[in-house]
Amino acid sequence: MTDVDIEVTVNGVLRRHRVAPRLTLADYLRVDCGLTGTHLGCEHGVCGACTVLLDGEAVRACLVFAVQANGAEVTTVEGIAAPDGTLSPVQAAFRENHGLQCGFCTPGFIVSCTAFLRDNPNPNEAEIREGISGNLCRCTGYQGIVAAVAAAAETINETGAHAEA
Repeated sequence: MTDVDIEVTVNGVLRRHRVAPRLTLADYLRVDCGLTGTHLGCEHGVCGACTVLLDGEAVRACLVFAVQANGAEVTTVEGIAAPDGTLSPVQAAFRENHGLQCGFCTPGFIVSCTAFLRDNPNPNEAEIREGISGNLCRCTGYQGIVAAVAAAAETINETGAHAEA
């Protein structure tokens, strides 16, 4: 197959590359863009470690071809913090509430929870548990993650900050 030219805005930066049609968005972000925060776990869309925002929607980057992102805007975990490095409310809450342990699943959780709280800024515990159910963690037991999402929601509601930087 012939390579394809694509233009993708990644974390606010327009990127132009020539890619193979079968290249996944996850591999494109990691290899072509050098953004290794998007982790590859299962490569079947099950674990959520590769979650990114594609035109604002949380998607599994291992299940999307890079050519499908042509003309789109992608936000990776590297684009969630403010340009000056200030952590987003979700990132700060994960740090403060021990919502991570080994850190492998954390980028996917940060991105997924950012989208979740944008769409549901005042969730109850059951909604939080449902909201994170698409991401797998093998270390934390989820208690710190649930607490982090609740704390981030509280911060967003108190300060009027947005879940997404």
